[in-house]
Order: sequence, then C-alpha cells, then structure tokens
Amino acid sequence: MTEDTRPVAPVALVTGGDSGIGRATAVKLAEHGMDVGVTWHEDDSGARATAREVHAHGRRAAVARLDLTRLPEAADVVDDLADELGRVDVLVNCAGTGTATPFLDLDLTTVRRVIDVDLVGPLLCSQRAARRMIAQGDGGRIVNVTSVHEHQPRVGAAPYCAAKGGLGLLTQVMALELAEHGITVNAVAPGEIATPMTGQEDVEVERADRPGIPLGRPGDAREVAAVIAFLAGPESSYTTGASWAVDGGMLRMGPQAGSHLTSGDWRRP
Repeated sequence: MTEDTRPVAPVALVTGGDSGIGRATAVKLAEHGMDVGVTWHEDDSGARATAREVHAHGRRAAVARLDLTRLPEAADVVDDLADELGRVDVLVNCAGTGTATPFLDLDLTTVRRVIDVDLVGPLLCSQRAARRMIAQGDGGRIVNVTSVHEHQPRVGAAPYCAAKGGLGLLTQVMALELAEHGITVNAVAPGEIATPMTGQEDVEVERADRPGIPLGRPGDAREVAAVIAFLAGPESSYTTGASWAVDGGMLRMGPQAGSHLTSGDWRRP
C-alpha cells in the first residue's frame, strides 16, 4: 500500500457561508486551494449550494448549522468542522444580524441577540479556532467581517454599531495577543454590498445608482471576498490588527454628506 504524500490543504472555516459575502468568501478560498467548512443558520440549502461550488473547484467542503444566539455551546461547531476536515488554518467570522429600531424603542431581547451574534459569538468561535491553530504549531489567520459601522454610526442601528465597533477593537486586541503564535487577525469592513441582507440579491451592481457613494454603486460580495482571501493567505503575513474598508469610498463621505444634507430624513431608520 502506497503512503499518500500529497501536501495537506489548508482548511478555512467560514461562518454565515450560505449566501452573500460568506458564500463568495468560501468559493474564493476554494479557488485559492483551501478546503472549506461552511456554517448556516436558516438556509441549509444555501449552504449546500456553497459546498457544491467549493467542490467544483476540487476542494473538500463540510457543512454545519450554527446558531450564535445559543452561546456558548454554538462555538462547538468550530471544533466539529475542524475535526471533520482535519485542522483549521483560517477562520472567517462572517455570520451577522442587525436591527432597524430607534434607540428609545429597543428591547433587551433584541439588543442581546444582535450583540451575541455580531460580537460574543465571533469572540468564542475565535477562541476555539485560535486554540486549534496554536496546537497545530504553524500559525493561522482570523478575519472578522465587521461593517463601515465599525467606524461610523447609523441611526436605528445602535446594537449593531455597538457590536461591530466592539468587534473592530476586539480584532486589535486579538492581533496583539495572538501574534506570538503566528496568528494574524484583521477586520474587513464592508459598506453597502448587494446581498440578501441588504435586500439586493442578484442585483447588477454596475447598474445601481448610489449618488452618495463616491464609486456610485453598491459593492459586489466577490469584491469583499477578494480582500478577505488576501488577508487569509500567505501574502498578508505581515498584516495584523488592521481594518480594511471595502465601501466604494463611503466612509470618506462622512463630513461632506453631513454638510450637504437638505432634510432631516436621516433621523429616521
């Protein structure tokens, strides 16, 4: 019997990989030669469609359900997928949720749900992945998908902004603490991206008009995935603790947009 001497492929785990940025990221990482574990919350068929795309690139895929409102046990999925695929080299925390609720109308259940899914869940999943990476002994990559609202507020999105802002600063702390183990940690902060979360699935972004965005359109999920793939790969080995905005210039418009608004419509979600 001949021993299999083929090199072991790196393994990436992508939460929220059933659609949008998560799916685009899983497929892009497969294109880069990684086996991919994909999690889903409500769309099992979407996750399996992502897995088929991963397989189409000649890579292995594993699928598992992840409900980040059920903490801390939800983080077990990181170990489950790592066991199934043999290791974990990259974790992309992409699963997320939000709300469009005025601050004074928020209830504690909604606040806790958003904070758990967008901040506490990624923290616990990252702990699991980092411990695995340290035990493996050859470093790793963690990429936290935040939002432009890691950096700038949005009316009606208090818990979302709090969670994404917190995840951005958590990214920096993780980067400092995990650097000695060869693990880099970065954030990617998307602006308006044409995904199911923004109600724009399958939109042709080049035909959408966004006067308030310097590039004049929303982004495509694959444009975000390309940045994530760079941060997940070997060429980003000296990049850690940074937040990469993928927003068509949206963040640069803050003061300019504020000085040019002609009504108070921005006060309502």
